[in-house]
Amino acid sequence: MQFPTVSVLNIPFINTTNQAFIAQLSKDLAANENRFIVTANPEIALYATKHNDYFQTISQANYITPDGIGILKGATMLGTPLTERITGFDTMTALFEIANQNSYSVYLLGAKEEVLQAACQNVAKQYPNVTIVGQHNGYFDDQEEQKIVADIERTQPNIILAALGFPKQETFIEANRHKVNAIWMGVGGSFDVLSGTVSRAPKIWQKMHLEWFYRFASHPSRLNRFPALIEYMRLVKKEKKN
Repeated sequence: MQFPTVSVLNIPFINTTNQAFIAQLSKDLAANENRFIVTANPEIALYATKHNDYFQTISQANYITPDGIGILKGATMLGTPLTERITGFDTMTALFEIANQNSYSVYLLGAKEEVLQAACQNVAKQYPNVTIVGQHNGYFDDQEEQKIVADIERTQPNIILAALGFPKQETFIEANRHKVNAIWMGVGGSFDVLSGTVSRAPKIWQKMHLEWFYRFASHPSRLNRFPALIEYMRLVKKEKKN
């Protein structure tokens, strides 16, 4: 299915609901389709404007979701509002639920070894019908990457989740997705939350679109990312004038 899209900084974000998107992913999995999901926040959008190779990489994705209230605000400023925010973490957990219902298999790639192990343990507890056919931390060289790709090709998982951070995770997916028909998604720091290492914002903060503020308040080190958000909004305003 082709969702309608809304362009923000030339990036085509799917314009749909979480419910409709997850329903489509369920169909994609049942049909053994090859799908590449990019969950793009303002930092990713900004990076793509400055790095054409990365822009070309994410342009190959089947679905680019608006992960970040800044994307929704940008779309509204441009006069083309998006229906709702579709986060990477919510999409990931929905995929686990679909996998649990259908006994699908997953491959987890990324994060520190201890975080990865804790994430795998929690997946096993929460989704007992999901088979984790492979796992590897996010610290590997080119030679190890070849082994990881060979392992993914050998195990043929239904879902591959890459928690490598951008641009590495999208570059990895685009280079290797042709090896296995599966849902391939970059999930950034989601394994940290999945493992319990990092707490996600309470539901009330999420509903108020203040999850970004909660993250800043909980982890002051994230404040160094604030200049990127300011520059992103500046570029959106510039796009609006044009």
